[in-house]
Amino acid sequence: MASNSVLYRCSLISFQYTSAATVNVGRGTVAISGNGFRACKSIRLSRNCCSCSYPNPNDTAFVVADDEKYGNKQNISLTPRLYDYILSNVREPEILKQLREETASMRGSQMQVSPDQAQLLAMLVQILGAKRCIELGVYTGYSSLAVALVLPDSACLVACERDAKSLEVAKKYYELAGVSHKVDVKHGMAADILNSLIQNGESCSYDFAFVDAEKRMNQEYFELLLQLVRVDGVIVIDNVLWHGKVADPLINDAKTASIRSFNKNIMEDPRVSISMVPIGDGMTICQKR
Repeated sequence: MASNSVLYRCSLISFQYTSAATVNVGRGTVAISGNGFRACKSIRLSRNCCSCSYPNPNDTAFVVADDEKYGNKQNISLTPRLYDYILSNVREPEILKQLREETASMRGSQMQVSPDQAQLLAMLVQILGAKRCIELGVYTGYSSLAVALVLPDSACLVACERDAKSLEVAKKYYELAGVSHKVDVKHGMAADILNSLIQNGESCSYDFAFVDAEKRMNQEYFELLLQLVRVDGVIVIDNVLWHGKVADPLINDAKTASIRSFNKNIMEDPRVSISMVPIGDGMTICQKR
């Protein structure tokens, strides 16, 4: 999220504040106007919402939900200052920092997972005691390197990426980090690679998979990975919140609609246990039953 844009939500309704908009608070309502919003609304303030007449995007940890049906639980929006604090509590190895900084100057750098996401992925791999992993959508290798660093020397990560240029950056950093022997780099389309693994007799032999590839293919990837991952293994899907678009009924482009449909399908899928977590652009963690 850009630093000049912060989400403010009240009574489980979301709106986006930008510098072009004005927000007026009074008598239990928030009147929204200005070019920074899709439309003007009036939203009921929840009982314990922050009552600030001018929200500061950098400093305000704005209370989000305070609804009785959710037990009056309060949450806060992630302001830039609060996110900086979270990142200051991420243990990022120096080699990952170098890769992140190099990637920041590249086209498409927004595709790289955040340091807090990579730390969570690495921890899940460690908790599982995983030895065989798959990643779909390597880009320049930040998340795959984070995973490879915590894998034992005898382990293997199948790293799938269709873009040769970004894959060269990933391979360079695998070498610099001394983990190349753990990473089986595969250049090609993710679905084709997964099908070849299945045809090679590798079903139910993987412990962990991370999906960060073509979003409209998520359902197909998921079905193939369910064949490859063992019972109690974990599949993590990235970008399930899609910049908040999945929760906006006015947005129905093909990619958003496909992610929304996938989220619904996985919510109802009895083959997995799930947890959607609002980290990065949203990740759903699935454990195969």
